[in-house]
Amino acid sequence: MITHIQGKLTEKNPTHVVIDCNGVGYMLNISLHTYSQIPEGEHLKLYTHLQVKEDSHTLYGFSSLAEREIFRLLISVSGIGASIARTMLSSLTPKQVREGIATSDVALIQSIKGIGAKTAQRVILDLKDKILKIYDIDEVSVTKGNTNKDEALSALEVLGFVKKQAERVVDKIMIAQPDANVETIIKQALKNL
Repeated sequence: MITHIQGKLTEKNPTHVVIDCNGVGYMLNISLHTYSQIPEGEHLKLYTHLQVKEDSHTLYGFSSLAEREIFRLLISVSGIGASIARTMLSSLTPKQVREGIATSDVALIQSIKGIGAKTAQRVILDLKDKILKIYDIDEVSVTKGNTNKDEALSALEVLGFVKKQAERVVDKIMIAQPDANVETIIKQALKNL
């Protein structure tokens, strides 16, 4: 319903801000990530999420659309409420949360206060496919049986890179330069890994 609020910043705390919008003060709950992104000055625009409950209407503010999207994905998981989602976005950047889920990093998600092993696994199970689809992190399939690609991948593995990560980077290189030789692929991949 309310997609963003723009106005004069009248109060700024690590947990919330108050934005005066034509004489009406809106209190928005924010994460530490958003707090760190708020520029100095009076004028502020935050993207919002309005949570309606029986006993309250609560506004959450975000410095970017990406952070709001991650927040909405997190609260869609059973057992993750708005306060835990906000804690997650205070402990990690939206990009770290996104990559942690995409790479099934249970330890990273579990490192957040208030999240146990089962909840971390549920977050990854429920959101991994959505995150891979939304942010196009999924592996891009390139023609199978490409020997240059296979040689480059095994060389990168020997150098200690994770196979999945290396494969993603190499696939992108192969799309951009389909006839690249092994040496070129490895050099380009090393720049991007």
